[in-house]
Amino acid sequence: MDAALCAAIAIFATFPSAIGEAWVCTVAINGMSRNPDMYSKLRTSLILSCSLVETTAIYSFVIAILVLFVG
Repeated sequence: MDAALCAAIAIFATFPSAIGEAWVCTVAINGMSRNPDMYSKLRTSLILSCSLVETTAIYSFVIAILVLFVG
């Protein structure tokens, strides 16, 4: 039971990650709509930012799997 609770707590770290990724995408799309000439620069920054934000969710998932199956 303790392992399941620890895994659930680790998975809850994905919610702020999802909110952060949505915020990054919203701001980038807003910038693209305001200044279409910066589309390529903003797209590159958007992809990099989303990948950095997504690593938090991936790490949380890996920790949850490790807690469930190893510990």
